[in-house]
Amino acid sequence: MLKSQEVRRVAPEMDPLRMGMGWTAEDLAKPQIIIESTYGQSHPGSAHLLELSQAAAAGADSKGAKSALYFATDMCDGMSQGHDGGNFSLASRNTIADLIEIHVSATTFDAGVFLSSCDKSVPAQLMAIGRLNFPAIVVTGGVMEAGPDLLTLEQIGKYSAMRQRGEITEEQLTYYKHHACPSCGACSFMGTASTMQIMAEALGLMLPGTALMPATCPELKEAARTAGEQAAVLAHSGLTARRIVTRESFENAVMVHAAISGSTNTLLHLPAIAREFGLSLSADEFDHIHRNAHYLLDIRPAGRWPAQYFYYAGGVPRIMEEIKSMLHLDVLTVTGKTLGENLEDLQKNGYYESCERYLKQTGLARTDIIHTFEEPIGKHGTVAVLKGNLAPEGSVVKHSAVPKEMHRAILRARPFDCEEDAIAAVLRHDIQPGDGVIIRYEGPRGSGMPEMFYTTEAISSDPELAASIALITDGRFSGASKGPAIGHVTPEAAEGGPIALVEEGDLIEIDIPGRVLRICGIQGEKKTEEEIGAVLEQRRAAWNPKPPRYQKGVLGNFTASYQGQGENEV
Repeated sequence: MLKSQEVRRVAPEMDPLRMGMGWTAEDLAKPQIIIESTYGQSHPGSAHLLELSQAAAAGADSKGAKSALYFATDMCDGMSQGHDGGNFSLASRNTIADLIEIHVSATTFDAGVFLSSCDKSVPAQLMAIGRLNFPAIVVTGGVMEAGPDLLTLEQIGKYSAMRQRGEITEEQLTYYKHHACPSCGACSFMGTASTMQIMAEALGLMLPGTALMPATCPELKEAARTAGEQAAVLAHSGLTARRIVTRESFENAVMVHAAISGSTNTLLHLPAIAREFGLSLSADEFDHIHRNAHYLLDIRPAGRWPAQYFYYAGGVPRIMEEIKSMLHLDVLTVTGKTLGENLEDLQKNGYYESCERYLKQTGLARTDIIHTFEEPIGKHGTVAVLKGNLAPEGSVVKHSAVPKEMHRAILRARPFDCEEDAIAAVLRHDIQPGDGVIIRYEGPRGSGMPEMFYTTEAISSDPELAASIALITDGRFSGASKGPAIGHVTPEAAEGGPIALVEEGDLIEIDIPGRVLRICGIQGEKKTEEEIGAVLEQRRAAWNPKPPRYQKGVLGNFTASYQGQGENEV
């Protein structure tokens, strides 16, 4: 018996309450499908999801199920930049996952369709699916179109920094701001939103080829309806999420992440998702997989093209075809078939021909966007985990976006206890070549772990600084960030990690190929590891912990809940 029908037996109020909102007696006996989306007028990634949710509902109903629309609206990372709203971003992921758990568990459904587009909503829904372990299928809201001259939103931070330095006019900046987001969908670069859409398909929870479609293309609405139809099938099949998503599925996802130069925030989200599926995934495993992975995708911010071109070149299936030799092809997917079988079907069903029609409009070849496995952009992945006496438990860098000059460097420490002070110093030209800008007390226990986006943009938009300094933080970065940025330093400053003990003028060694991030000198003089350890112990004895920035409300609960957990496991 379907779970919804079991609950009807023990909850006699269920039938009349549902009939009170228009359900018929026949509807009550059908498989119950929750259509859970982040629809709301909150940002372009969610504003169009109602139409897609209705298409999914129609699909489920057409196959003999009864659907119900539920909403857990998300916030926008972009709109929260530059003020304290950014501190709520990571916490919102957990809150959305909790709300979905409540929605599904309090009423009971037999299967679900989950629709979202963006940075925290896609991982939140994946976390909830793993926690609930019921039949579920994901539909992502696609990607927005680029603006004039392929303008995309991640360039606005650069133009804003240029305006503050007097390099462009206010009128120029206004033009860029008013034309960077011409449609709904996720922002058109390989940021966290685009990356997590791709991860949802790579894990096997989406219909093949439906991640990161252009939000304005008619095929996306068709995909939503088909997903609804498949949810009705799943309700009877017993194919639950944990039967689909296995350790091998996560290994596939990390390999795809390397191929696309995905956001470093994925190292926060995939481990959290894995934990909800009863699995573990460490930062070291990311590093291990990336070391021998081929990097193929020429999409911004590391590459040249807007993210809408990803689908034109064949999307996730094309990436998987190129790296097929490095994937587990026998993993099960939400279609009920294996990944290998899905890839074979796509070769025959016209999928690539549909993509090609869009690609022709760009004048580009497929290999201009997705390189072949034999001729990759790089052969050593795109993300590295660095360790040393500054980050004993690890730190993360997207080395594919770091100038080669900064892959090995020794820098002078310039520590700041908040991002606001650091960005002010950059814009005042107080930061000079050879400096290592350290932003601390911005980890999950310090302030909720906001993004250091504006500081990275101020640095990367200055050609001299981008090739001569680094930004090191216990906070995190936007998926749009590029340049010499090392984040997720663990342990964080708020719990007394070594990053809290760094002083002005200390020497910091970065060695990306060697996976090293360490303090190599004190007050400008190189020292041995033993000498540095002794100095750090002296400083630790004099260190006074800062009181939590938030002691009540959502952020008070969030920061308190992560005592003893590493940033890369948040």
